[in-house]
Parts: sequence; structure tokens; C-alpha cells
Amino acid sequence: MKAILEGLLFVVGDEGITKDQIKSILEIDDEELDEITNNLNSDYESVERGISLTVFGNRLKMITKKEHKEYLQRLIDLDDNDTLSDSALETLAIIAYNQPVTRLVVDEIRGVSSSHMVRKLVYKNLICEVGRAETAGRPILYGTTDLFLDYFGLKTLSELPEVNIELKDEELELYDSKYVENIE
Repeated sequence: MKAILEGLLFVVGDEGITKDQIKSILEIDDEELDEITNNLNSDYESVERGISLTVFGNRLKMITKKEHKEYLQRLIDLDDNDTLSDSALETLAIIAYNQPVTRLVVDEIRGVSSSHMVRKLVYKNLICEVGRAETAGRPILYGTTDLFLDYFGLKTLSELPEVNIELKDEELELYDSKYVENIE
């Protein structure tokens, strides 16, 4: 159960996961959740681990340890060059065409967590916070910056090329997998 909880925390990323969601998914009660959480937290307290488990209100999240901040900053600085990775370009395109947009919407479109890419794009000043959504939790809305326009040689967002996406029938059923697990 501890490993499953760790996997859940990894998948939800920056958003975290509520205790009620965990109890529902794992089919456990408060006492079992506390035990699993305490065991996982004990593992993370080791100096050999780079992450820790924290609770914000009713949400559990994995975060990096503060004592590693210097090295995490180096990672961001290392990537501070003029080229953008495919993941960064994909994230940037989604934000440019859907702005203002929350990171969660970007995640849903990409199919993977975009928290790292969003942070990098904010750091590079290609996107910025443009407000807060009027939904539960008031998530941050992101939009492009003037530097984004300059970077891509655009005068206005209306100069973005039109995008027409036609999905094939098999792409429409995203949750119907052709994968069959072989259990022996």
C-alpha cells in the first residue's frame, strides 16, 4: 500500500491528492491511511532521500527537500539556453492556443504532468500567471508573454498559425486500451 500511495503522489504531481481520494482509491480507513502515511514519511526522512511528504490542508504532496535547493536551481539554470525541448514546445503551444489555461488542463491535453515544463517556461519568461480560475481551489491561469511573441517573431497572438486537428476514430476512445495483461 505504501508503494501504491507513493505512485499516486508521483502521478498527481504538484496538485497533491486529498486524504478522502486516497482512502477511496485504496479502500482504507483513516487509521490505515495514517499508518501508511507515517511509514512513507519515515522513509522520506532519511538523508538518502531527495523528497519528503507534506500535508497542505487535506492534501498530501511530494515535495523536494529544502536542503537540495541549490542543486535544483542548478538544473533550472543548466536548461537556461535558447533552445526549447519538444516537451517545452508542446506545453508552450497548448498554453498559447488555449490561454488563459490552468496547468491541469495542459496536463489533460498532454496526458502527462506539465508542472516541470510550466515552471521552466515561467522561469524563461515565455509564460506568466495571468489570473486565477473561478473554480474550486482557484488554480493559476497561464498565458504567454511579450517575450514569447518576440521569441517566435510574432507581433500578436493572431499571427499564430491555424491548427486543425482531426482525430482518428481509435484516438477518440482514449481509455479503451488494446493492451491485455498476461497473468500467469
